[in-house]
Amino acid sequence: MMNRRFVLAALPLASLLVAAAPKKRAPAVRATPTLPPPPPPLAAVERVLLTTELGTIELALDGAHAPISTANFLHYVDTKRFDGISFYRAMHLAWGDQPNGLLQGGLRDPRRLFPPIAHEPTSQTGLSHVAGAISMARNAPGTATADFSIMLSDLTSLDANPASADPDGQAGYAVFGKVAAGMDVVRKIWEAPISQTLGEGSMRGQMLEAPVKILTARRLPPLSPA
Repeated sequence: MMNRRFVLAALPLASLLVAAAPKKRAPAVRATPTLPPPPPPLAAVERVLLTTELGTIELALDGAHAPISTANFLHYVDTKRFDGISFYRAMHLAWGDQPNGLLQGGLRDPRRLFPPIAHEPTSQTGLSHVAGAISMARNAPGTATADFSIMLSDLTSLDANPASADPDGQAGYAVFGKVAAGMDVVRKIWEAPISQTLGEGSMRGQMLEAPVKILTARRLPPLSPA
């Protein structure tokens, strides 16, 4: 009987001794930080399809001559920040052959903008504001983010002009590609009704009454070399 009591009493004590014994800690495993994959190298021509409410527009971006502006545009495309943005401005010029002017669109929510990019003047890239060209909109040089314009006509006065007395005219605007297909859609959007009240300063009378949405912006596979 004593032996049984001793054994029964010893069981809880043994459990306490095991519980009180110091536990060995497993060696800490350091997490290896996961870095995002580097962006793929730019092709000489990067293709993007804009699907708008009025049809599709295919862009051919010049990665060979305007790599900064092209990579910036693709950054917005790849992160889908261009999905749901709008063409909101149609500048109509009364002089010259018609249509004459430009169509402007972009991301107007400052919370979704990436940092501004360095300016790529046409004097550096060799590109020009001819009909169908796509160009970065900006304020001062080096402030371009996500807004862009498509030329309806040749507007070479927007090119960089080193002889200009105006520093802003010297810099011009940054062309980085052209419309490869869908200029009929560009013109249809450009011809949409204009508001007589929207816009400030020189922009008044150039804003679309009902902005036309870009539903999606997606990369297309690069063209195979001929």
